[in-house]
Amino acid sequence: NTPTQTSSLGTDRTAVAITAGEYHTCAILDDGSVSCWGYNGNGGLGDGNNIDRDTPTQTTDLGLGTRAVAITAGGFHTCAILDDGSVSCWGWNTNGELGDGTNTDQYTPTQTSSLGTGRTAVAIDAGGYHTCAILDDGSVSCWGRNNYGQLGDGTTYNRHTPTQTYRL
Repeated sequence: NTPTQTSSLGTDRTAVAITAGEYHTCAILDDGSVSCWGYNGNGGLGDGNNIDRDTPTQTTDLGLGTRAVAITAGGFHTCAILDDGSVSCWGWNTNGELGDGTNTDQYTPTQTSSLGTGRTAVAIDAGGYHTCAILDDGSVSCWGRNNYGQLGDGTTYNRHTPTQTYRL
C-alpha cells in the first residue's frame, strides 16, 4: 500500500522514461536500453521468452547501436521509438498491434512495417490492442484492433501495418 523501490535496473543504470501496460511495466534506461517486468505470457517483456519476471529484465537487442527514445505499453504489447525514428514492438499481436504485417506474437523487439516513405515517428502511444504514432510531418499513423474505429482511418477493419488516419 506504499510506494516501493523496484529491484535494480542494472549497475549504475537509471530510468529516464516509464510505461505501464495491463500487467507489465517497461522503462527506458539512461543508456537507451529497455528493461521490463511483470506478465510475459505473450512476450510483452521482449526478453525472448514467455517467463513472467518480478524484477526488471533487459529486453533483447533493439538493433545494432540503436537506442530507445520513447516507449509505450498496451494491454500485452510494448512499442518503442528508436533514435533513428523507426518503431520496434514486441508482445501480443493477435490484432496487428505490433504493426509488422502479421498477427504473430513476437518475443523480441521487431521493426514495424514502413511508416511511409521518408517518415519517422516522433511520439507514440498504445491502447489496449492498438498503437498510434505521430510522424515527423504531423500526420498520425495507427495499427492494431479497430473494432470501434479507434485507428481513425474511417473503417472498423483491424490493420496489421501502420495506416494513416483519415484526414478531413
